[in-house]
Amino acid sequence: MNFQFYFEKLVGSKDFKKFISENKDAFFCSAFFAVDKKGKDNKQNIDYYVPSINKMFSFKINDGVELIPVEDYGEVFKPEKIPDNLDFDFNHIEKLIEGEMFEKKIKNKIEKLLLSIQAKEKKVYILGTIFISGLSLIKIKIDLDEKKIVDFEKMSFFDMIKVVKK
Repeated sequence: MNFQFYFEKLVGSKDFKKFISENKDAFFCSAFFAVDKKGKDNKQNIDYYVPSINKMFSFKINDGVELIPVEDYGEVFKPEKIPDNLDFDFNHIEKLIEGEMFEKKIKNKIEKLLLSIQAKEKKVYILGTIFISGLSLIKIKIDLDEKKIVDFEKMSFFDMIKVVKK
């Protein structure tokens, strides 16, 4: 599925049109996607920040579009504007991850992808936590301009338990 599909669904909704007409300075600042490979627990949220009132709002996109105020995103955090013409496919992102897994000789299967679109210093990234078989996960950072992985780390749940015990 393509990101633009969800973005167009959002922009075409009456809730979004009303929100934008009431908040002219609002801008796209982040997004969250859960892709469940084993079940049907998929989620899509696109977030907007309104600087004039210092508030963030999330649009939950399923069959329809639902506006949800974000209660606490961190008062010190000032979101950056993300261009609304992002064009990438979630299947391509998954293939990038699988390619990196192959190179690092990780034979586990992807079970769930939690992907967040964020901007930092005018660069747009996908930050991800990828749950894989064998009670492991992968933390990734993908540069969306170059469509390449810039950070990749495999972790085991058991490694995290050891850290907590210390």
